[in-house]
Amino acid sequence: MAGHKLILQQKQQQKLTPQQIQVIKLLEIPTAELEQRIKKEMEENPVLEIEGDTPDTPAEQQPAAESADNREGDSHDDDYYIGADDDVPEYRLMANNYSKNDKQPDIPFAGGKSFHEFMLEQLGLAHLSDDEQKWAEYIIGNIDDDGYLRRDIPSICDDLAFNQIQTTDEQLEGILRIIQNFDPPGVGARNIRECLLLQLKRKKDSDAIHLACNILENNFDEFTKKHYDKICRKNEVSEAELKAAIEEILKLNPKPGSAYSSPLNKANQTIIPDFILDNDDGEFNLSLTHSNVPELKMNSEYKEMLHNYARRKSVSSKEKEAIQFVRQKMESARSFVDAIQQRQQTLLLTMTEIIDFQREYFKDGDEAKLKPMILKDIADRTGLDVSTISRVSNSKYIQTHFGIFPLKYFFSEGMHKDTGEEVSTHEIKKILEDCIAKEDKRHPLTDDHLTNILHEKQFPIARRTVAKYREQLGIPVARLRREL
Repeated sequence: MAGHKLILQQKQQQKLTPQQIQVIKLLEIPTAELEQRIKKEMEENPVLEIEGDTPDTPAEQQPAAESADNREGDSHDDDYYIGADDDVPEYRLMANNYSKNDKQPDIPFAGGKSFHEFMLEQLGLAHLSDDEQKWAEYIIGNIDDDGYLRRDIPSICDDLAFNQIQTTDEQLEGILRIIQNFDPPGVGARNIRECLLLQLKRKKDSDAIHLACNILENNFDEFTKKHYDKICRKNEVSEAELKAAIEEILKLNPKPGSAYSSPLNKANQTIIPDFILDNDDGEFNLSLTHSNVPELKMNSEYKEMLHNYARRKSVSSKEKEAIQFVRQKMESARSFVDAIQQRQQTLLLTMTEIIDFQREYFKDGDEAKLKPMILKDIADRTGLDVSTISRVSNSKYIQTHFGIFPLKYFFSEGMHKDTGEEVSTHEIKKILEDCIAKEDKRHPLTDDHLTNILHEKQFPIARRTVAKYREQLGIPVARLRREL
């Protein structure tokens, strides 16, 4: 039998402290979510309070006036008192972070009725039996925020049977047809083809509407691929007639539910910038957005409670538990407040260096003045890790005098022109956008044509790179940009 051996090994491991982990998590969230994070921490920790609020009396009341003998226990202060400072530090989190005009708006959210509430209101006006009402409510519950029913009828029928609600596929199809007559037009469709057809069938009949329906029903594949010649031959129509039908289709809404989306839908929320940049005659003033983010401080009564317990010669086991609880909460509060403060400082430091690096761009917003800049450039300037810069730039926005931009927008790779000049990929993408915007839509520019144009402008760029940049811009291939 082989013997066992004990082997000692030395390994270097980098472990993050709980404080560092907390800072990292706070760095990742945008300002719009910071308020909720602070509120959650305050709910869990009574030691934290908002600056200006009247301090709450701690749950564990302070003992009554003590005798002179009890006050001789001052030497025990260090056993109970968590901090070494003479005064309770009130961490003013927003110090020096205010825009001088203080013009940050309140956080605006899209208001109004949610999409599903709107659907259920219409269901209440339909004349349905109790069973039909249950089926309809379940179908509406499976319609997504875009207005589509993503599950098939047999699966919904099985779900209802599992919940001891009996029905058939045919009955559910009938209920779905009722729902598909609700507003907005196109709701309850199972795919985009059905969605567009539902909308067309509500329009006043005409030759163009009739042809549009026929195209969606019988030539949908050719339509999506813009094979217009095939559609004209199959339907025996002229190019002008086809153009009129396609114009009717293009007026339709492919996402009928989007106009009624819930206020909690991020797509309907106004972007809340994390930074405000004011440009006063070439002088930049950067500030953090602080709207609706409360200022925090430590509750001084809890520290006083610890002092009072420390002066006593003896405490009961129950009082010791209370002391331990308060000490833990004060440590947690101090850690959270420090993490918030460190977050703010890191955000300001990072954004300041980005502005300094791209100073010429921030003067007037001319995209051609954006220099190639990668995460490491800012990491080197700030002394922070690349991963920290990545967290700061992710999901953060800055408001400038020429618009609101995500921080990621300012980062791009660079390349050298034939002349040796280094340019940002932003400049190349801008050229592509301009060329495509000015192209003849009957004969759109292919990637080969775009590559040749860039070569003429002394950009030594490959066709596959042109295709990559075009896709990043959200621009389809030439065939799909063709118009009649």
